[in-house]
Amino acid sequence: MPIYEFYCPDCNTLFNFFSRTINTSKKPKCPRCRTCTLERQMSAFAFTGKASETGEGEEMAFDEGKMEKAMQMLASEADRINEDDPRQAADLMRKLTDMTGMELGAGMEEALRRMERGEDPEQLEAEMGDLLEGEDPFVIPGKKGKGASAARRVPLRDETLYDL
Repeated sequence: MPIYEFYCPDCNTLFNFFSRTINTSKKPKCPRCRTCTLERQMSAFAFTGKASETGEGEEMAFDEGKMEKAMQMLASEADRINEDDPRQAADLMRKLTDMTGMELGAGMEEALRRMERGEDPEQLEAEMGDLLEGEDPFVIPGKKGKGASAARRVPLRDETLYDL
């Protein structure tokens, strides 16, 4: 039984809807403002096991070989960084994104820029914690959607599970 994620542009909020059947066409009204018809969103998902060799998963967001190399680099360099220097941690994250081709979400990008200037990560978390919690830290390159921009506000997330 699937759970669908819908977005209300008026409220800037993501909502979860439970469906007793697979329903690919129904679009509910916003539970908060009750006027806007919601937009279906592509939700992140998790899986276990390995992809089959029948071509499933060929459109993965990243190259597995690049990711493996990046993780090895990350592990070897992480042991050598000074934990008291936010610039070194930011540099390590930049290397990871450069090697994998992944992009950072707007909030994570801002936090990283501030760390590169030497700002305290704990202070950044205190100031930006809600923003960072509400967004995916990584963006799939080329999948930002039409009209997306770095200035777009991160949507709020309503944790209630509504019936579709």
